[in-house]
Amino acid sequence: MHVPPLIEYGVATLPLPGETESGDLHVVQPAGTGVLVGVADGLGHGAEAAAAARAAVATLREHAHEAVLPLLQRCHRALLGTRGVVLSVAWFQGGDGSMTWLGVGNVECVLLYTDLAAGPARPARTSLVTRGGIVGSELPQLRADVISIAPGDTLIVATDGIKGGFADGLGTETPPQQLADQILARFCKGTDDALVLVARYLGGTGAGA
Repeated sequence: MHVPPLIEYGVATLPLPGETESGDLHVVQPAGTGVLVGVADGLGHGAEAAAAARAAVATLREHAHEAVLPLLQRCHRALLGTRGVVLSVAWFQGGDGSMTWLGVGNVECVLLYTDLAAGPARPARTSLVTRGGIVGSELPQLRADVISIAPGDTLIVATDGIKGGFADGLGTETPPQQLADQILARFCKGTDDALVLVARYLGGTGAGA
């Protein structure tokens, strides 16, 4: 039986000029009836930043079935002794129209609500409130937030290599990969690694991505 996918997504990334690898990495991992989306930004840039980000992404991928709060705590333990990362994660739950998100540090997350689902009481978008800290070094007290989502709602996750205001004026009609490419082209600072991930909720009941 064909299981409709929960999300479609696109990723655009660019290392700091002169570096051969990026310290900004992502994961999109189906697990059970949901999909985990995460972006890790290793502190600084270069090989050590990339190594920390790889450790975070590997932990997220391996334990994607866990709730986001214990998952982030697991990442913290796995990254002790590394340079550390800032990290934001989101869990799309199949079947009930919810997304749970959580972040430490300055990986920015913005959810654009689809025009079809927007009503008088619904804003055009909402942003994740992240807590200051470093996964692998200084983990703050954390609380995950659960929000209702509708098909067409679009999550944009961007590292600090992307200028602020990247979500201004965007709609939810552009395909995710095209949207990620456009944001990277327009808002990349060029002074740090940069990554943009765009995930659109499709409303399916399974864990496809």
